[in-house]
Amino acid sequence: MELYEGSAIRASKVRMIIFDIDGVMSDGRLHYTGDGELFKTFFTRDGLGISLARQSGIKLAAITGRRSKIVATRCKELKFDAIYQGHLYKTTAYEKLKQDYCLADEQFAYIGDDLVDLPIMVKVGFAATVADAVSDVKKIAHFISDFNGGEGAVRQIIEFILKAQGKWQSLVQDYLDGGISAKALDNNAQ
Repeated sequence: MELYEGSAIRASKVRMIIFDIDGVMSDGRLHYTGDGELFKTFFTRDGLGISLARQSGIKLAAITGRRSKIVATRCKELKFDAIYQGHLYKTTAYEKLKQDYCLADEQFAYIGDDLVDLPIMVKVGFAATVADAVSDVKKIAHFISDFNGGEGAVRQIIEFILKAQGKWQSLVQDYLDGGISAKALDNNAQ
């Protein structure tokens, strides 16, 4: 992972994580069946990380340029607080999130991978990206994952945020103890 000065301090202030979908939560490839049905794949470890972030009190949102039932289903499974689809110009949705949740720029993390993500990434307190992001995104990110989109990058970024907030070790210990985290996930999707 590549960190930039002040990354942990920035991550410690995060109260909401906003995710791009294609290239971040999925590998960015679009698969179509012979009937024209679109499908994507998601990484379960990313899903567990997202569930742990939610469980630790961090709000979750997705802003994506495409519209997809698959994305709606996945975000619903993971209990996202807000989902904006069909927003290629993502700043409008971001401003609505700020207003609806009464949060300042520094309280947001944004995980993106391509040029359409830049307008939000330059505003948020903690901008993160995946290993296979375009170079212009990597230039402004506070954290660059070792992993590609859809292959564990989301999980690594969330772990970094939770560690910066001092929450990670208690979540791990809770699993070791068979406590609340493990039981909560029995009732929630990964």
